[in-house]
Amino acid sequence: MVSHMKTTLTIDDTVMARLKREAARSGRTMSELVEMALRRLLQAKPDAVELQPLPSFKSGGALVDIADREALYRAMEGR
Repeated sequence: MVSHMKTTLTIDDTVMARLKREAARSGRTMSELVEMALRRLLQAKPDAVELQPLPSFKSGGALVDIADREALYRAMEGR
């Protein structure tokens, strides 16, 4: 059994005019067209976006062992 729910939507006037024309042209109801468009939207999977690799650089190594608290403080204080 198929059930349908009635609802109220606010649709831009120009979109509604195009919907009415398309319904008349295709011999479908406006409800059929809206439902079909919503089904396509909800079933669509977003295209995978290929990400660019992150930049890398050579830092020249660490200036201090951050596990050595005293050495870290000396480096931060410029001693």
